[in-house]
Amino acid sequence: MSKPLTLSIALSIILVLSWTRATATTLLPMPLQRMVAAADVIFHGRVLENKVELDEKSGQVATFTKFEVIQVAKGDPDQIVTIKQIGGELPDAKIKMKIHGVPQFEANREYVVFVPKASRLGFSSPVGLWQGKFDIRELDGQTIVSNGRRISALTQPDARETIANMPAAIITAPSPALKSIPGQPASARLPDFLQTVRKMAQE
Repeated sequence: MSKPLTLSIALSIILVLSWTRATATTLLPMPLQRMVAAADVIFHGRVLENKVELDEKSGQVATFTKFEVIQVAKGDPDQIVTIKQIGGELPDAKIKMKIHGVPQFEANREYVVFVPKASRLGFSSPVGLWQGKFDIRELDGQTIVSNGRRISALTQPDARETIANMPAAIITAPSPALKSIPGQPASARLPDFLQTVRKMAQE
């Protein structure tokens, strides 16, 4: 690898790590209703592939995750959606950059993803980083979804958030009922979850 390229990547990593440390101290749990409002598109999809490369637009190591959209909860995405996130591993260059809080997706697995509008450099990590990635799995014959937070906490406004900066409709509108799976407080049935998200998106 050439010295200019090595230096460029090293500087990018320093800047990214500085941004990550600042973000880690300010990122608060987001209620579901605010996540819905912040997302440009929300979909249930299957990961087709992950590709890591040095992004020409930003000069940083980036992971491109391609999804096949199965169901849409908000917006009008294409059948195939690709999101670009900072970080990843370049095997040929022996460079690995892992950013705290940036979610990873596994090929051939299904997720519900809350995707914001892409930044000017084309990055579009899920809303709230890991919070906007909901894993889908089967349990006792039911398809369930979870991002690791209790459903009861997701459907309630977070008192630590700055309410003054939130639109009035988000503050006053009650969250549609969403129940957790018995014995699984952080999981809900996928159909119920998508129905709740769709209702929130229409408010």
